[in-house]
Amino acid sequence: MRRYSIVFITLITIFAFSITFPNSSSAKQTFPYQDPSLPVAQRVKDLLGRMTIEEKIGQMTLVEKNGIIPGDITDKFIGGLLSGGGESPNPNTPQNWVDMLKGFEQQALETRLGIPLIYGIDAVHGHNNVIGAVIYPHNIGLGAANDPDLVQRIGRATAEEMVATGIRWDYAPVVAVAQDIRWGRIYESYSENTDVVTKLSSAFIKGLQGSKLSDPTSVLATPKHFIGDGGTTWGSATTNNYQIDQGDTRVDLPTLRALFLPPYAAAVKDGAMSIMASFSSWNGLKMHAQKALLTDLLKGELGFKGFIVSDWGGIDQITPDYYQAVVTAINAGIDMNMVPTRYQVFIDTMQAAVQKGDISMDRIDDAVGRILTVKFELGLFEKPIADALPISTVGSAAHRALGREAVSKSLVLLQNNNHALPISKDAPQIIVAGSAADDIGSQSGGWTTTWQGQTGDITPGTTILAGIKNAVSKNSTVTYDMAGNFDDLKDSSGNAVMADVGIVVVGEKPYAEGVGDSNNLTLSQANIDLIQQVRQRSKKLIAILISGRPLVITDQLKTTDAFVAAWLPGTEGEGVADVLFGDKPFTGKLPFTWIRAVDQLPLNFKNLSTTGCAAPLFPFGYGLDVNSTEPAIAGACS
Repeated sequence: MRRYSIVFITLITIFAFSITFPNSSSAKQTFPYQDPSLPVAQRVKDLLGRMTIEEKIGQMTLVEKNGIIPGDITDKFIGGLLSGGGESPNPNTPQNWVDMLKGFEQQALETRLGIPLIYGIDAVHGHNNVIGAVIYPHNIGLGAANDPDLVQRIGRATAEEMVATGIRWDYAPVVAVAQDIRWGRIYESYSENTDVVTKLSSAFIKGLQGSKLSDPTSVLATPKHFIGDGGTTWGSATTNNYQIDQGDTRVDLPTLRALFLPPYAAAVKDGAMSIMASFSSWNGLKMHAQKALLTDLLKGELGFKGFIVSDWGGIDQITPDYYQAVVTAINAGIDMNMVPTRYQVFIDTMQAAVQKGDISMDRIDDAVGRILTVKFELGLFEKPIADALPISTVGSAAHRALGREAVSKSLVLLQNNNHALPISKDAPQIIVAGSAADDIGSQSGGWTTTWQGQTGDITPGTTILAGIKNAVSKNSTVTYDMAGNFDDLKDSSGNAVMADVGIVVVGEKPYAEGVGDSNNLTLSQANIDLIQQVRQRSKKLIAILISGRPLVITDQLKTTDAFVAAWLPGTEGEGVADVLFGDKPFTGKLPFTWIRAVDQLPLNFKNLSTTGCAAPLFPFGYGLDVNSTEPAIAGACS
């Protein structure tokens, strides 16, 4: 009899344990939220009903991976982690990304309810934090290509490389309709034109998310930054030494809706389930505090069913009073707070606000319900770690071919006098100058392995110079000197030789966000001198501009025969050579109006002069092909 009592007590204990700890092995499929056959809404409702306030606040907390204290993912029920720009495992290899993610996810699965972690990253032009990933042209270049099919394929390839490293959440695309090229994030915008931005951002979202989020190769897109980040006023920024980034958008509501809202309306229609709030303000009030826009407009009028995530410490900028900042932001509609390091302060503040009644449980349940909905729809409860694709997907030959195609389609031919282009592959002597000609970091720009980007051999790829050398025939000699010193280029009699073709690659050094805010959008004197120097040794001179925005090149057009805007092409420099040598045509068109002089900024798009010296150098949509007949200097004025 005693033996049966012991067995009975043991069974009761096991049953009780399974109710209290539904993530235990004895409790698989015990509860509705663990049953993938049930509707997502039913699973969310069941799980919410089992969660404590501590577990709910944990789901609303997003921490930078370097800021998390070991054990706190489990102990604090943390719902999400991210890698900030350039934050990676050491060494930075695809396999180490997978291993890192598995370690974090295991800690989440050890919590009482086993709610999986969601891990995010800024994969804004390919999986750009990972060394070895294909780096595609930044959005400004894709705007020049203006090819939705191409952009969708890039989104799909980006998702595949992310999944291969275990990540299912992308903080992209930027859907800003940027209005001022002095902005340091201008290259993250597809265009100054709302329709172009809407069309291309929609394509990228479709590429990332695939036919359905539950597909194991799909990635959650995050259109950003809601709303108006591309329309801020120069000098209105209050962060660091920024001038326009994170500044104030000073327009009326009809203008805000007409200019900046359409990409978000399309994104919601296309199934976007995560949207990031902007650092910027609208008419003096920080966007993270704008309930009328976050809740009433986005969640109400547009019917957005996903969750709104803050930008990096964005809630902190509302007011120096942190308690009031948190209360304001959460009540305005922020569902998940990207709090890089001080997450315990956020958790304590949330608990205090709930206890005081300043944040209602209904608002908490709405926020957490939205987050859980996305996690269920992504299939994270069934597959918390992405492993649907092999590591070899990262940097694959197919993705590099896609990058090369994107580069060739993004180039814009601004000038082509004297039939300088295309270059003959049999040209006897080609000289190439400029540090950017042989620099993967320069041609990739910011958000490449680090936040700000850097020059040098930072990740595998093909430089523009290598692409040129690979393109020419055995009858052609390519001579490169970074500084443009070709004094040794002489004939058999010792006389200086004029190269058949000179190619000079000039432009900007890498930058990102407000660090790149600049009111000095001219070529450096060193670049100007380099163009002049190579001109003296070339029968025909072609300039290639590597930049994240239009720069003032008015005088340099007079010195060169051909001028090409190559933007920030990424790792596949052979795409530049493909077009220079005529293997592919020039098809790119300007996604931004090209200024004649800096004092034209900011441009008044409603009253933009089209003639004379007050007109821009090149209008929006401008772009030649090699057979175009244009004036000796396009955009010339007297």
